[in-house]
Amino acid sequence: MADSSFDVVSKVDRQEVANALTQAQKEIAQRYDFKGVGASLEFSGDDIVMKANSEDRCRAVLDVFQTKLVKRNVSLKALSLSNDGTPRASGKEYRLDASLQQGISQDNAKKVAKLIRDEGPKTVKTQIMGDELRVTSKSRDDLQAVQRLLRDADLDFAVQFTNYR
Repeated sequence: MADSSFDVVSKVDRQEVANALTQAQKEIAQRYDFKGVGASLEFSGDDIVMKANSEDRCRAVLDVFQTKLVKRNVSLKALSLSNDGTPRASGKEYRLDASLQQGISQDNAKKVAKLIRDEGPKTVKTQIMGDELRVTSKSRDDLQAVQRLLRDADLDFAVQFTNYR
């Protein structure tokens, strides 16, 4: 019997992020508490820039954007904030930059592989392939146990499972 496998990846659907950004922009334009504070939200290359005339308003823009991301099933772990989420003063406005994390770093892949080796079924093998991790086993039940283990683990990044065969 051939081995079954799946890949552990950390990818973000950019179209869903763009849709969430558009929805957040519409809400910011319509909400009364954002009138006249210069609040905006936009893509700047691969980064997302939030602007407002006060720190609190900048955090409120971030909150609106995060709410829209959650409604579109995009994990907030994929959003990496600069300055630990503290808006920085830039002239008369405050700015907060965020970027989307794609892929699993080598260090995180090693941590996940160690977690699977230590706590997962013993018949499971892992292999790091670039920015993803392949998990193989003869038993599909063991693979599903690994998926449950990774969903329940508190990882620093979003995980998805692809190529399940």
